[in-house]
Amino acid sequence: MTSPQPVTELFWAYWKTKTMLSAIELGVFTELAKEPLRGDELAGRLGLGPGAVGDFLDALVALDLLDRTGDVYANTPAADEYLDAGKPATYLGDSYLAQCAGLADDLTGVLRTGEALRGARTGRDFYADMYATSDSVRAFQRDMTALSIGSARVIAERFPWDRYRTLADIGASEGALPGRILLRHPHLTAVGFDLPQAREGFEEYTGALGLADRMSFRPGDFFRDELPSADVLVFGHVLHNWGLEEKRLLLDKAYRALPEGGAVLIYETLIDGDRRSNAVGLILSLMMHVEVPGGFDYTGPECLEWLREAGFRDTRVEHLDGPESMIIGFK
Repeated sequence: MTSPQPVTELFWAYWKTKTMLSAIELGVFTELAKEPLRGDELAGRLGLGPGAVGDFLDALVALDLLDRTGDVYANTPAADEYLDAGKPATYLGDSYLAQCAGLADDLTGVLRTGEALRGARTGRDFYADMYATSDSVRAFQRDMTALSIGSARVIAERFPWDRYRTLADIGASEGALPGRILLRHPHLTAVGFDLPQAREGFEEYTGALGLADRMSFRPGDFFRDELPSADVLVFGHVLHNWGLEEKRLLLDKAYRALPEGGAVLIYETLIDGDRRSNAVGLILSLMMHVEVPGGFDYTGPECLEWLREAGFRDTRVEHLDGPESMIIGFK
């Protein structure tokens, strides 16, 4: 008889996620960011009943989201940075709550119909929904920051930024990626290129980082308009939103926009070449099928081929953080 462990691990993974989401929704991490508290003190501040609180908080300890010294609880460093709503520049909680609210429920329908359900429900495309109101734009921007911030820290260290002076983030959203890079490399300046509706969130975010004098926003549509010129062009979680024809078009436009010696940097949750080990990359591709007609994630070798077809040389793939990788090519 084989072990049921591979199946039961997935079952418990759901409950681990739900425990974290409940803590976010209740404000546990935001309250503990103010000061460490005993369990009964925290329960009193949050208006929680006494029954399950002890097990709940200790489960968060076991999940490495809280530390406990005696009967006093405190955030771990990661929870304090990313799950405290009082730190808007790094807070990921609202994004996680929104993405888990119903997106996965649509997957079965997508698999049955073969079509993205968001457009079928609303009669509009993904970006029309995301950019419809200021609230939806800001929510989408926070989602993109949540997806990118881990890789942004590694890219700031790993890429040879000392060789370059300027970068442009194509589909910049809030500007999390160039923001982290510029904080690390004071000689650089950056342009964030996105639809006009993204300007307010971009300027708010970069202003909070103290980078308003080195980062500027340029409105545009990367299919209709020319890409901004810079030494390095970055596509972060952009190509997977589109079909193969659009992916190739964007890489062709990037090649034309770059100077000789310039570089394109793409970072994504790449699917592994054998399509059997990076489950997150494959699941994210499923999410694209739910959200965006034609969108899909891809493997490193596939992207390297597209880059070479566009004219790039010295192409390579490098692992970043967790399931993320970056692909680099030079003109």
